[in-house]
Amino acid sequence: MPSVRAMQSVVEFDNVGLRYGTGSETLTDLTFKLYPGSFYFLTGASGAGKTSLLKLLYLAHRPSRGAIQMFGEDAVTLPRDRLPGFRRRIGVVFQDFRLVEHLSTFDNIALPLRISGIQEKDIKGPVTEMLNWIGLAERAEARPATLSGGEQQRVAIARAVIGRPEVLVADEPTGNVDPEMAKRLLQLFAALNKLGTTIVVATHDIHLLQEIEGSQMMRLDKGRLSDPTGSLKNPPKPLILKS
Repeated sequence: MPSVRAMQSVVEFDNVGLRYGTGSETLTDLTFKLYPGSFYFLTGASGAGKTSLLKLLYLAHRPSRGAIQMFGEDAVTLPRDRLPGFRRRIGVVFQDFRLVEHLSTFDNIALPLRISGIQEKDIKGPVTEMLNWIGLAERAEARPATLSGGEQQRVAIARAVIGRPEVLVADEPTGNVDPEMAKRLLQLFAALNKLGTTIVVATHDIHLLQEIEGSQMMRLDKGRLSDPTGSLKNPPKPLILKS
């Protein structure tokens, strides 16, 4: 495994702050690097700023100050016409799922592949495999409104990972599923990570941190990283999902 100095980061924050309106800063002085093929758990109390940090990572917001580099480019000054291309390199699992209501389970999962221009003949296989993995093969034609919260969560995760994004950010991805399915979804994340995807999972569940050996932790405390150099200074390690 190359050292951090020899490895180019996929994401780099330098003295980043985020403020909504004229209020006090939600995020303050964030400086860190995320490396290719690493797995990070983002933790912190409710209101610590986890969701806000994820929004910066998937380019939903631009920072109030500071610099963000993504994929070797300045993400803060990125022209708007280049944002869609950048976002296609980032998979996102939202807390509120954001499934397309008029599309079936199959078509929701297939959406990123179609947007990327994948031919229809090459879509059925991977989507069917994903449906089997998340246990929803029999609900392939169901619309989101007929799915339970846990089923919608699984569809949202499948949609986020189907295109093998370079970066995946997930906001409480196991919050609506049972422990057995949570572990299965973590296996899916770990498999994607082994293919080179950098993963950031925001969670309140500290037990998840114990599930994947080799993962690293980012802890937010009132909008600041409580240990801005701590585990993030270490090179990524091979992941092991504990049985």
